[in-house]
Amino acid sequence: MNALARLGMVSETPSENQTTTAVSVELATAHAELATTAHAELAKDYFVERDGQKFAGMHLLIDIWGASKLDLPDLIDKTLCDGAIAAGATILHSHFHHFSPNGGVSGVVVLAESHISIHTWPERNFAALDVFMCGECDPYKVIPFLQAAFGPTSVEVDEQRRGLVT
Repeated sequence: MNALARLGMVSETPSENQTTTAVSVELATAHAELATTAHAELAKDYFVERDGQKFAGMHLLIDIWGASKLDLPDLIDKTLCDGAIAAGATILHSHFHHFSPNGGVSGVVVLAESHISIHTWPERNFAALDVFMCGECDPYKVIPFLQAAFGPTSVEVDEQRRGLVT
């Protein structure tokens, strides 16, 4: 059934302006092949194995101290998105909120492989980041982007392997 038909936006049967042609049959065949491929991708196990452990993904808790420019949402967005791409992640959406009067920023980059979130305290030159990436992505590749953009004097990283299969 046509998805728009279920919403009452088109009829189930073709009218004069909704005809079935050889092209639409070819498109339907191509769509069926894509659906089969997509189903195979869904069935794929995206867990990874490293150092003898199998797990869903790597979760980094990152604190940066002595940092600057933590009150610039556009710079933060660009930095986190550039880092996500370098890490091999797929960006789905990003959203950042700029607080006043201190100028702190909270936000998230939603990834197909999970997320990157940030909360900044510019008055303390501090930011807390949460970088979780599943599969083959490397969340450590985000760190050089943070260093280049915000120039922290200290970067503290805590690593957790999520979804550890025991």
